[in-house]
Amino acid sequence: MSHLLSGQGLTLIRGERCLFQDLGFSIASGELLTIEGVNGSGKTSLLRAIAGLTDVEDGQVRWDNADVKRKRQTFHANLAWMGHRPGFKGDLTLIENLRFEAGLKSMTMPTAGQHLERLEVAAVSALPFRALSAGQQRRVALARMILADAPLWLMDEPFTNLDADGQDLVIELVGEHLRDGGLCVMASHRRFELDAPVQRITLG
Repeated sequence: MSHLLSGQGLTLIRGERCLFQDLGFSIASGELLTIEGVNGSGKTSLLRAIAGLTDVEDGQVRWDNADVKRKRQTFHANLAWMGHRPGFKGDLTLIENLRFEAGLKSMTMPTAGQHLERLEVAAVSALPFRALSAGQQRRVALARMILADAPLWLMDEPFTNLDADGQDLVIELVGEHLRDGGLCVMASHRRFELDAPVQRITLG
């Protein structure tokens, strides 16, 4: 099934500063939207606005031509979020964390093992999440995105704390997701090549 994500006339003001005004975009299945700009330019704020986590002064985000504010539950069921913080419980193992989230949102847990192997975190699956390195925690967050089986990926600086191989794996996973008909919006400092339609928004 194909999907469409768009923003129309988006305006966001923080204090006395306008982060963006009358901003628009539109991506369909198989396409990537990157949000670029220096620190403090509003990349995360725009990503959160798209996710419905931050209210904008004006404009609207639409999913399959419907205002996401009116179809919030449907929209959130179709997205997977990767933010700066992993959002896992430190005392639980990574498997326990994933199982806990699977109870809240549909996830393809039967394939968890193979994804954890590919992401090179299967060997630490019995450790408390807080015992994992920052890079390992990011890899578990990637596993959660894949297992969520959601068409829309929203990723905030996904390369943070990852070594070169981990960063290459992010690009590989995003490319596979797009080829499978997914959509991705990514806020990132890094530019990279991808064999897929890419649109760019530069803030600041």
